[in-house]
Amino acid sequence: MMFDGINLIAVAVAGVASFIFGSIWYGVLGKAWMAAAGLTEEQTRPDPVTLGLAFVCQLVMAFVFAGVIYHTGETSIRTGLISALMIWVGIVMTTQTINHRFQGKPWSLTMIDGGHWLGVLIVQAVVIGWFGS
Repeated sequence: MMFDGINLIAVAVAGVASFIFGSIWYGVLGKAWMAAAGLTEEQTRPDPVTLGLAFVCQLVMAFVFAGVIYHTGETSIRTGLISALMIWVGIVMTTQTINHRFQGKPWSLTMIDGGHWLGVLIVQAVVIGWFGS
């Protein structure tokens, strides 16, 4: 099932896989993340609407990322991983760094959140690249 060169099945699988990755990441690093963010467990307990919104955002991210990979001219795991690293270094980490510095947040929060988004991009890159176009 394709949409202008984007494999929609790959997008769906990438969205689900990256959402699961995030659950595992913050499940393991949750206490460190809460401390770095200055939040309590009660403040970070997500409601169903927030979880649903996060899932929809993962799907949108996977769709757009698949478009980026497709526009490299070759949809493969290799081009996916290269694209993931470039987007992570040039867009994700720069915005995370700027936002967290202006918010006065510690570097540990930047590293935890940045690591999460690197993992998400890698998971999506592998899934989208594996499915191909």
